[in-house]
Amino acid sequence: MTPEDFDRLQSLLATRAGYRLTRERIHLAEHRLGPVARREGFDSVDELLRTLWSQPVASLGWSVIEALLNPETWFRRDAAAFDVFGKELLPALSRARPGGRVRVWSAGCSTGQEAYGLAMAALEADASVAITATDLNQRALEKARSGAYSGFEIQRGLTAHTMLRWFDQAEDAWVARPELGAVIRFVRANLLDVPPTALSDESRFDVIFCRHVIADMEPARRAAVLDGLERRLVDDGCLFLGPDERPEADTLAFRPVSGRQGLYVKAPAALRRAA
Repeated sequence: MTPEDFDRLQSLLATRAGYRLTRERIHLAEHRLGPVARREGFDSVDELLRTLWSQPVASLGWSVIEALLNPETWFRRDAAAFDVFGKELLPALSRARPGGRVRVWSAGCSTGQEAYGLAMAALEADASVAITATDLNQRALEKARSGAYSGFEIQRGLTAHTMLRWFDQAEDAWVARPELGAVIRFVRANLLDVPPTALSDESRFDVIFCRHVIADMEPARRAAVLDGLERRLVDDGCLFLGPDERPEADTLAFRPVSGRQGLYVKAPAALRRAA
């Protein structure tokens, strides 16, 4: 892969998904595109890119973008967030919502571990939830919908008790039980869409998890995404970001909750704007 190819990949990724790879990741990009080239019938990454630049095809472009996104996740990542969600927020929100139904959005759900973790927390709290889980990566969503994880994946973040309670072993995989899947809807959505097309027919959410998503975005795109999250969140709702992610420099829409790392609520300025 030439530096010129990498620059064009950066532009493609930034325009379509809001992310920009740093130059030192050129070899990682080439490594990730190898399987895409083979799957699409090309002899090399260079041939794949030559075709992409000369004959831009949407499906091929998205396959390249998906390969460059970071899909890493695991069950109960940043476990404190799940404890706050299940033990503090859900009981309070259930009492405040008509019928006790709490609407949750897992934005950037990758292969689904976060969404299933939220479903487990809700069912263990005997709370009624409807979880919408979205991601830009179609291949990651296919895995999420299957609910099937390897032994390594299922043990990464789950205790043996939780694993046996919520998953059934099927040959070499562990598959989420139907009661988990019943409360989750997986759909493809681009957070750069305002609002995301897949959510256009949905009401607003009580809780949004958007963790380890915005940190690598370009500042202007990050601000736009945060603005979109604010518009999709009810006025007394809660937003979870990753522990190292901060919205303050990008938007005045949210303020942190003291003592709860990664938890945000709407700032007074956002509430005044809504009014």
